[in-house]
Amino acid sequence: MKALVVEKKEALEQAAQQLLQWSKGGKKWAFVGEIGAGKTSLIQALCIRLGVEQEVLSPTFSLVNEYGHPAGRIYHIDLYRLHDLEEALDIGIENYLYDDQYCFIEWPQLVEDLLPEDTIFIKLEIIGDSARKILFLANEDTEHT
Repeated sequence: MKALVVEKKEALEQAAQQLLQWSKGGKKWAFVGEIGAGKTSLIQALCIRLGVEQEVLSPTFSLVNEYGHPAGRIYHIDLYRLHDLEEALDIGIENYLYDDQYCFIEWPQLVEDLLPEDTIFIKLEIIGDSARKILFLANEDTEHT
């Protein structure tokens, strides 16, 4: 497990760059943390670092947003509003999890049993008004939710 502390939102891009380096090219990422912890903001910063030029928005209501970047596609999925695994399967979650594109999933607990073994877990913790602790949990780390 590796950790970063981000004191203000302006530092998220640097944190995103560090996380991408730690990921060693891993493309399936699961983001956990309470509401307001900064999951979407961190994903926005990751998308910027990966070269996404369009605005990155929360997919809370659309469930899945898709962005182009220089090396392919990025899928940003928010499972917060889903109630069971069947709903996730109905949106084609397995297609997103088992292709070679980036997939960033907020609230992944519902599909945890479907996640590829090499999924990177990012846990965000609120430690102050604007400060967040970001825990990077690679597949060898088991306690991620």
